[in-house]
Amino acid sequence: MEFNKHLADIKSYEAGKPIELVVREFGIDPKDIVKLASNENPFGCSQKVQDAVSSIVKNMALYPDDSMLKLKNALAKKYDIETKNIIIGSGSDQVIEFLIHAKAVENATVLMNSVTFAMYEIYAKQVGAKIVRTASQEHNMDEFYELYKEHKPSVIFICTPNNPTGDAIDAQALKEFIAKIDDDTLVVIDGAYMEYAIGKDKSKKITPKEVLEGFNNTIYLGTFSKAYGLGGMRVGYGIASEPIIEALYKLRPPFNITTLSLEAASVALDDEAFVEMSIENNFKEMKRYEEFARTHSLKIIESYTNFVTLCLNEGQNSSLLADSLLKKGMIVRNLSGYGLNAIRVTIGTPSQNDRFFELTSQLL
Repeated sequence: MEFNKHLADIKSYEAGKPIELVVREFGIDPKDIVKLASNENPFGCSQKVQDAVSSIVKNMALYPDDSMLKLKNALAKKYDIETKNIIIGSGSDQVIEFLIHAKAVENATVLMNSVTFAMYEIYAKQVGAKIVRTASQEHNMDEFYELYKEHKPSVIFICTPNNPTGDAIDAQALKEFIAKIDDDTLVVIDGAYMEYAIGKDKSKKITPKEVLEGFNNTIYLGTFSKAYGLGGMRVGYGIASEPIIEALYKLRPPFNITTLSLEAASVALDDEAFVEMSIENNFKEMKRYEEFARTHSLKIIESYTNFVTLCLNEGQNSSLLADSLLKKGMIVRNLSGYGLNAIRVTIGTPSQNDRFFELTSQLL
């Protein structure tokens, strides 16, 4: 059987191992497993969200509100924008898929950082687009601009803060870069971890309203999977000018977000205290990871997210370390697939982090 010829050059995305798989493979008691691999909120979601979702389970026989008006109104209020500038996706990665299919036709060029979210490349290759990457590990906007002038890409992906490294771009430098890009090139700002960046350094802050008012060719992506603790609900969004949103709606399937997910995301936006608590814990515990790195002479990339990237030294092996931790019930992300001798670790609760430090110290 023949398939899309472009699939032959695509490596499937590998998500972080679920707890259930580790239980089956190694026979470890679930209560002894700590998952710090997928950048989920270690505190789960807010109690207000849990109560709201529980109250509407009886409506599961009905299709969800396909207008998603409640959630759009909540986002419009939060960002001081209009609902016509919003599209909701099953995770922000579904919006990324829409963007690629709307703009990156076969043989088009897509520009991205050397190390960044894997789905940009996977979706681009599905349509036969050419991938151009920077040489720098962290986003270098001068290098991006030189590659833009050389290749004239259809789409440019800017992930800030970046996954899987954690670095973030200065907001002013990013806006100056976008101002030099022609209107026919789509610039995608992936702000999945922006809540964390704003909590650490306001100079990294990019808002959807800034994007709307300043750039007709740019879309801002956000998600409820990180700071809001709704990874299992799969809700993301894109905010852009009307022509971009209208094009994306032609690709959106009906009822792509569940009733439970829409309610959870809408309520989560109102519980700012929960998000603030999560972010405060995150950066308090991050200092412990920075001290751990110093103690063990490891390089740690400065992070503006809810995870840290620990780069190992010569003679150390990230694959071996990640596998050894896994056998002890500690799930982290091995970054060897990104060409890095490093592991990415989600910042957990204090007790989860204690366990990581204990096990990793023994193995190093």
